Amino acid sequence: MSMTEQGVIAVLQTVIHPETKSDIVSMGMVRSLTVAERKVSFVLQLTKRADPFALSLRKTAAKRLADELGPNVEVDIAVVADVTPAASPAPEQGPKRLLGVKHIVMVASGKGGVGKSTVASNLAVALAQAGAKVGLIDADIFGPSLPKMMGVEHDKPQSVSVDGHELMLPLESYGVKMQSIGLFADPQSALIWRGPMASNALKQLLFQTQWGELDFLLIDMPPGTSDIHLTITQELKLTGAIVVSTPQDVALADAIKGISMLSGANLRVPLLGLVENMAWFTPEELPQSRYYIFGKDGCKHLAEHLGVPLLGQIPIVQGIREGGDYGQPIASQPESIMGRAFAELAQRVAQRVAEVAPSNA
Repeated sequence: MSMTEQGVIAVLQTVIHPETKSDIVSMGMVRSLTVAERKVSFVLQLTKRADPFALSLRKTAAKRLADELGPNVEVDIAVVADVTPAASPAPEQGPKRLLGVKHIVMVASGKGGVGKSTVASNLAVALAQAGAKVGLIDADIFGPSLPKMMGVEHDKPQSVSVDGHELMLPLESYGVKMQSIGLFADPQSALIWRGPMASNALKQLLFQTQWGELDFLLIDMPPGTSDIHLTITQELKLTGAIVVSTPQDVALADAIKGISMLSGANLRVPLLGLVENMAWFTPEELPQSRYYIFGKDGCKHLAEHLGVPLLGQIPIVQGIREGGDYGQPIASQPESIMGRAFAELAQRVAQRVAEVAPSNA
């Protein structure tokens, strides 16, 4: 292909935006195009502030130009956001479904340190062992822990080209498809991002991963209430939320705040139920003994007060901590006491999902 403006535009017309199904030229996203002897440069002007496909579009455009013009041509694409949209087919507004995913369930907590990620990872494994097709995404952008808990912290996702766009393939561990920002970042370095950057990264993980057919996609949320919670509820059609807490009064107070946010008029996320983690301590040498070191039945009483199910009470045992540290979820041992506990939790969650969204179950 000749190095002309018309030729470059012809190539860019083959780059299709996955959301609008229109090419980036007709959408008015290609601005300030210049074609020099061995250099092509232009501005990729986004039609909304945080387009989750921005990086994929830039990469696809650069690759198409390199394929047509040759590897020695320099391609410079600047991405500009927060602009007035050009005339183009309107993308789908409001929360969206993920293609092939039946149920999306948020696993949340009012505060950190209550074992939310432990519950999410073991619940995912237990659902998979029960025969469900399960995905698990780590939405805790600033403190991703699922790669270590699922034993894949040293693995990297591969990519696949679908309709000319690069999609990430989730890693699979213990029968669960999983994705996390922790798979792309240096585990020794902190991610210092503002809220919009974190939200955009999460949307890329959600919408640029090839999940395939899933019965459940569990989202391990960051603790508390944040931009990430708003992003999830605005972008995805959720089946419901599970809230994890310890029986301690301090944890329950924060859990109530989280429940209030999720069930409020702005979000309206159905509450599937509560999970009481660290319900009691049982020493391995005294399996019949229970020590209520964080209080007794706090989540049970809160569930009764709210009129929602108590989905499970998970004790503290040494094996849970070891499983998380060594990347071997204890739910992968179905014959163990804790394996049976998470199997029961998975059954109750599946039943509750069928009650809340029977048409998709």
